[in-house]
Amino acid sequence: MAARARGSVREIQPVDVGDAGLAAAEAGAFLAALRSAAAAAGPGAAGDAVWAAVAAAGVLRPEHPHALHQLVYYSVYAGWDRAARGPPPYWFPSPIDCKQTNLGRLMEENGPKLLGSSYKDPISSFNHFYRFSVENQEVYWSMVLKQLAVKFQQEPKAILSTSDRSNKGGTWLQGAVLNIAECCLLPCPSLKRTDDSTAIIWRDEGLDDHPVNRMSLKELRSQVITVANALDTMFQKGDRIAIDMPMTCDAVIIYLAIVLGGFVVVSIADSFAPQEIGTRMAVSKAKAIFTQDFIIRGGKKVPLYSRVVQGTSSKAVVIPATGGYLGVTLRNGDVSWKDFLSRAAGRSSIYSAAYQSADAITNILFSSGTTGEPKAIPWTQLAPIRCAADTWAHLDVQPQDIGCWPTNLGWVMGPIILYSCFLNGATLALYHGSPLGRDFCKFVQDAGVTVLGSVPSLVKSWKAGNYAKGLDWTKIRVLGTTGEASDIDDNLWLTSRTSYKPIVECCGGTELASSYIQGSLLQPQAFGAFSGASMSTGFVILDEQGTPYPDDVPCAGEVGLFPLYFGATNWLLNADHNKVYFDGMPIYKGRQLRRHGDIVQRTVGGYYIVQGRADDTMNLGGIKTSSVEIERVCNRADEGLLETAAVSIKPAGGGPEHLAILAVLKDRSAQYDVNLLKSKFQRAIQKNLNPLFKVSYVKIVPEFPRTASNKLLRRVLRDQLKQELSNHSKL
Repeated sequence: MAARARGSVREIQPVDVGDAGLAAAEAGAFLAALRSAAAAAGPGAAGDAVWAAVAAAGVLRPEHPHALHQLVYYSVYAGWDRAARGPPPYWFPSPIDCKQTNLGRLMEENGPKLLGSSYKDPISSFNHFYRFSVENQEVYWSMVLKQLAVKFQQEPKAILSTSDRSNKGGTWLQGAVLNIAECCLLPCPSLKRTDDSTAIIWRDEGLDDHPVNRMSLKELRSQVITVANALDTMFQKGDRIAIDMPMTCDAVIIYLAIVLGGFVVVSIADSFAPQEIGTRMAVSKAKAIFTQDFIIRGGKKVPLYSRVVQGTSSKAVVIPATGGYLGVTLRNGDVSWKDFLSRAAGRSSIYSAAYQSADAITNILFSSGTTGEPKAIPWTQLAPIRCAADTWAHLDVQPQDIGCWPTNLGWVMGPIILYSCFLNGATLALYHGSPLGRDFCKFVQDAGVTVLGSVPSLVKSWKAGNYAKGLDWTKIRVLGTTGEASDIDDNLWLTSRTSYKPIVECCGGTELASSYIQGSLLQPQAFGAFSGASMSTGFVILDEQGTPYPDDVPCAGEVGLFPLYFGATNWLLNADHNKVYFDGMPIYKGRQLRRHGDIVQRTVGGYYIVQGRADDTMNLGGIKTSSVEIERVCNRADEGLLETAAVSIKPAGGGPEHLAILAVLKDRSAQYDVNLLKSKFQRAIQKNLNPLFKVSYVKIVPEFPRTASNKLLRRVLRDQLKQELSNHSKL
């Protein structure tokens, strides 16, 4: 349980430190170090200056109890006025280290030439350089392309052409010819990548005390060529081939082989039911599917091949989850992994990659829709470049890094982390098993991960089980998070395990191949907030009439993206792209804005907070608010809560919307008084959000429905509650 925060850090007493779990023998030295660090910030220093001094002094260590980190952080910021100053920052860029970041180096080399005498240094000139990247995309992208392992067979005639006005997103890298998978597999002197460089580090679940496994670039390339040769014996160039399996080494090899050979990957998440598999196979017109007999998760064998068989009649290539032999009997026409690979026997170990234009399709991904047909989103060869460029600029992925982001090739983060590592010369770290527990956290330590990505629900699991206890995560230098709104206290726990490294918040979409807003290592970072737009990305926030707010005004509304966006889609396989993303959007500076669907708040201080999708806003007593705002407050209303979901219900007979809050407990077997929980939620909302908001209904549930990419499905909860409450007339 968290120790009670004091009115300021200077008021913390030995008893508070003891209550927070620190041994009495250590309390005196800790308090002395804390007070010394706080004093270094100067008399009367604001909370951000005090926190910066405390963090820089290393007073708080990863092995300290989380309650102690809470005590200090919340005491430092006890008097912080968010309304007047915006979210409190917890991480600050170093004037020295900033020049060693990817973007900092680029700015130091080119800033004086591009920005003139206004250029000072990467931190103070960051906003100026960001605006330059939006207004001069050709210049920005020509510089960034040189930083990546992108090798053209034919150089582009132009970075960007806007002559075709029917193509609202512009024409990018016109005339360029390449194979983006080959770019991932070749040595790259500029990134110090050789055949002997480690391409992949991995470990199988259950072997957690064994050394990690390593695969060199040469070994990876050889295995990819074997699979590409086997594919050539079965398929025609351009055929669409699905992958529905965990993100293992084999899955990555298959993915790269499909693209190297000039085929198209169809991404299907391994969590899908048979009907959803079938829908995606049919929409994409996939000729075959790679899958596993089972999925190994938490020591359990979860059937996968049987779901694929129920979902599609297309040919399946089936890989054993463990060992060399399949644990299932194959239907007629399906092929074992062993027999598939034998088709490459006798073929050349030198493979001619399929070179195509930059706008050739390499991957079909799907939106997270669960009603109706999910949008089929085609990725061209531009999308992987965008993935790598954004992680180069914002997560600062460098050649010596080891990147790990537990995910799946059926979700957008799968291809993003794959390309982000390989096109930046970094090593990809894969854990073949569940990422929820201690074993995964130990893999992060043993693999020497330096860039760790997550989603908020994963962090909740790690924190709830205290799974990083006793582990050394200090090699991590950058953390990333995406998928849904972050919890402030969960992120405090996460960064404290790494000696307070920055957490880069990312928010984007499959159709953008990237994030439109992100944190940056050249700006101070605040928990649960984005410090700005992605490099080269422009957007405005629209009021209810569709009029953009001025760029420097705190506000909230639907975001409208500038349409010239490197890597974004310009068509959909099964929907009208123009209707989905542009119809009804206003014209801004001569171009129609692109719809994304997020409600975004720009705070005092220039941070951004995503308040959910446009359809997750609610009207409570005539006041518009978002589910995310209410959930942030309710998540901290009781120590026993794992997470909450806020939805509004419109009564059948009309009238104002009612606020309903659903809760998942840390201990699913615990008995909770729902009325007591309701009163706690009510007090928390009245104190921290709005005294006029009334909680009408509270329900405890075992878990929340989520998309394959782990986004909370409030719409499904809303529909379920509406049906339940209409049956019981509880509202």
